[in-house]
Amino acid sequence: MDNKMPLLPVKSDFVFRLIFGDQRNVDILAAFLRSVLDIPDDEYDHLTIVDPFLKKESEDDKHAILDVKLHTVSGSVIHIEIQLRVLSDLKSRTIYSQSKLVTEQMSSGDKWSSIKRAITIVITDDIFVPEGDKYHHEFRYRTKDGIEFTDLSEINTLDLNKLPPDDDSTDLWYWMKFIKSDDEGVMDMLATRSPQMRKAVGVLKELSADEATRMRYEARERYRRDVESMKDDAIRENDEKWQGVVAEKDAALAGKDAALAGKDAALAGKDAALAEKDSENERLRAQLAELQAQFEKNN
Repeated sequence: MDNKMPLLPVKSDFVFRLIFGDQRNVDILAAFLRSVLDIPDDEYDHLTIVDPFLKKESEDDKHAILDVKLHTVSGSVIHIEIQLRVLSDLKSRTIYSQSKLVTEQMSSGDKWSSIKRAITIVITDDIFVPEGDKYHHEFRYRTKDGIEFTDLSEINTLDLNKLPPDDDSTDLWYWMKFIKSDDEGVMDMLATRSPQMRKAVGVLKELSADEATRMRYEARERYRRDVESMKDDAIRENDEKWQGVVAEKDAALAGKDAALAGKDAALAGKDAALAEKDSENERLRAQLAELQAQFEKNN
C-alpha cells in the first residue's frame, strides 16, 4: 500500500517561504529572481535573506509581514509576497509595503543619495492585473511615452491564473509552473530544466515528506480557514441584521402606503360628493333661472 503523502503546495506562503526564504537555498532564489527581474547579474553574487518583518516607525504604524525579503550585493532591497486571493485593498497594501522599503532605509543624518533600489514582487493565485493576457507586469516611474523618472522603485506582478498551459520558452514560465502546480509528474519534468529547479523540487519533496512540516502547514491552513469562516459568519450575521432592519422599514412603509391609500380613497369619495353637489347646484340654478324668466314674461 502506498502511504506516500501528496506534495505540499508551493503557492502556500508558508511553503513558499521555506523554499525561497532559506539562506541555504539562495541559489534557488537567485535563479527565480533572474527569471523575473532585469537587473545586473552581479547583483545576485551575494544575496542576504533578512527578517521579513517591516520595521515600525511609530506605535500607530501598520505591521506587515513579507514572505521573503532580501538584500543584493549593492544593498538593493527586494521583497516577494504571495497571495492566494486578490482582495480589494491589495494594491494599497502593496504601495504601503513598497513605500516602507524605501523609508526604512533612511536614518537621521543620512543623505538622500543613500537610498537603494526597492523592488516588490507580488505573486497571486488570482487575477491581480485584469488587463491583457500577460502574466508578468513590471511597474516603474515612467511617463506615458516611456521616459523613466527613476528606477529606485519597482513593482512586479505575477498572475498564476494567467499562465498559459504551454511553455513560452522563458525561465519564468517554468518557475511559475513550479509555484502553481502540485502534481508530482509535472515536478519531475521541471526538475530536468536546471540544477536550481532540480534542487527546488528536491527541497519540496523533502518538506512534503517531513511530518513536522506538514503538521505546521496543516495547522496554518486550519487557522486560515477558521479566520475566513469567522469573517463569513460576521458578514452573514451583519447581512441578516440589516435584512431584518430593511424588512421592518419596508413593513412600516407598507403600512404608511396603506394609510395613504385609505386617505386617497376618502379624498376621492369627498371629491365625488362635492362633484355631485356642484351638479345639483347647477341644476337648481337652471330651474331658478327658468322660473325667473317665466315670472318676468307674465309680469
